[in-house]
Amino acid sequence: MDKRVLLLCLASTSVWSANPQHALLLQGVPKYGADFKHFEYVEPAATKGGSVRLSALGTFDSLNPFVLKGVAAAGLGNTYETLTQGSDDEPFTEYGLIAESMEVAADDSWVIFNLRPQARFHDGSPITAADVVFSFDTLKSKGQPFFRFYYASVVSGEALGERRVRFNFSAAGNRELPLIMGQLPILSKNHWSAKEFEKTTLTPWVSSGPYRIKSLDPGRSITYELDESYWGRDLPINVGRHNFKTMRYEYYRDATIALEAFKSGNYDLRQENVSKNWATAYGNPALREGLIKKESIAHQIPTGMQGFWFNTRKPLFSDRRVREALSYAFDFEWTNENLFYGAYTRTASYFSNSELASRGVPQGLELQILEPYLGKVPDEVFSKPFEPPVSDGSGNIRRQLRNALSLLKEAGWRVDKETKKLANSQGQVFAFEIMLAQPEFERVVLPFKRNLERLGIEMRVRTVDAAQYEKRLEDYDFDMTISSLGQSLSPGNEQRDYWTSSVADNPGGRNIAGVRDPVVDALVEKLIVARDREQLVAHTRALDRVLLYGHYVIPNWHIRAFRVAYWDKFRRPRIAPKYAFGLDTWWVDEAREAELAKRRQALQGN
Repeated sequence: MDKRVLLLCLASTSVWSANPQHALLLQGVPKYGADFKHFEYVEPAATKGGSVRLSALGTFDSLNPFVLKGVAAAGLGNTYETLTQGSDDEPFTEYGLIAESMEVAADDSWVIFNLRPQARFHDGSPITAADVVFSFDTLKSKGQPFFRFYYASVVSGEALGERRVRFNFSAAGNRELPLIMGQLPILSKNHWSAKEFEKTTLTPWVSSGPYRIKSLDPGRSITYELDESYWGRDLPINVGRHNFKTMRYEYYRDATIALEAFKSGNYDLRQENVSKNWATAYGNPALREGLIKKESIAHQIPTGMQGFWFNTRKPLFSDRRVREALSYAFDFEWTNENLFYGAYTRTASYFSNSELASRGVPQGLELQILEPYLGKVPDEVFSKPFEPPVSDGSGNIRRQLRNALSLLKEAGWRVDKETKKLANSQGQVFAFEIMLAQPEFERVVLPFKRNLERLGIEMRVRTVDAAQYEKRLEDYDFDMTISSLGQSLSPGNEQRDYWTSSVADNPGGRNIAGVRDPVVDALVEKLIVARDREQLVAHTRALDRVLLYGHYVIPNWHIRAFRVAYWDKFRRPRIAPKYAFGLDTWWVDEAREAELAKRRQALQGN
């Protein structure tokens, strides 16, 4: 054989071969070995049975959560599966679910998934490589815009056999892509090939998860039932999980009605997101008698960014100085003390509550990453750590408002002496609307509105229903809104959809602020191909710092615990997962449930 041909064959063999592995991760070694029995944060002997009733707000008109059209019902994630399953006590590690094992190229240019022979859809048909390829092609071409960008670097999927599928990547070195493909939701090709995927549907579709849809009342409620013949119930990743026989979501018009329904016993468990409610609204006889439990369960999840988001597509908010000026009108310290009972911490990073958050001034590797952009980003990026404006909590923010007026003056805005309104040289009055989806936020934005009025700015407050909010957000039909953006401990390809110029005008995308900054674009791409944890942390901190000084959002607040209230019929594992609430590990204690019923009856009799 020609020597050159031999070398080519050897090179090809090394590129297209890899050892099967039971887990995928970015760095280090997986916490759980190939022979593990169950996750540490579950109770393997948990009882299966009983029911849990939960709440949802607004309405729903679709059972397809993967398309832009319609409002998908709550809880659908329990009905479908992915190739792999993440653990909730590791930053970013995935273990085989539908896939029995995975193979990754040495240069990360492809990944192969070997499917479990016992994996089945609910109609009994096997899950095959053809279903996996169909799922990828369908979601990328017909699913929500997010999928196009999340899978942007995946060139193709190809079936190598009935239970063996390979995904090929556009370039080597993107270590996150194998894990991203492990998160691929798997659709039944046989079911969906005869249907229009982009349309809403209220007909349950063929899926493979631990739960099936038992019944639904469109827009009002949906009930899921544990599939007794679920193919994956005995897998190590599922032991101790999916313990409720039925899960029912009741829909309520707003959060106030939902809270009263909970206290009346119409549903069993709620996570409380309103500090005033947590402090004052649960003082009913059921709580005093111990029928309702309240717990704060600490977690280590990055809290992400909740805030007042600017739509920079609007000319009014295209100037960074204007956006920064308005941040001085939000008095967090007064708000926290007077409205939130001091429960919250001000958010100062898009990656707060994690090592990924920027801090101090850039040094070392982070400084090296940022130095090429000197003069292309605000000087403050290099000279001082980002801190939102701080008041003394008294409600007197004259100093902050002076700072705001100074910035607005630099940007060409002046207060008209006669009208007392802020206007520019063309006579345009500074006025905008903030769009809310929850009435509870009105008490937060009204003091903000009053402070803006002192600057001569008119802010109209408009609260819309959940469906209208989602639609307007998808179409970027807003001036400012309150929204939140979660982050993981291993940010990567999804950051393209959050921040980059190429997606800023795509309907339904997640770049809701409309960020268009070549520096941000470059930092996102470099973050995606970070070689190790040190590189990832440094690139994320650099991106965080540049975004913060772009003033795309006025940061709100966060808390580092789940606030949970529940009727006392549940048990949960001794160890809570670090990075999730973990309701799928809870179970119903039949004896406790029977006792609860007696005590409720006695309480009602009194």
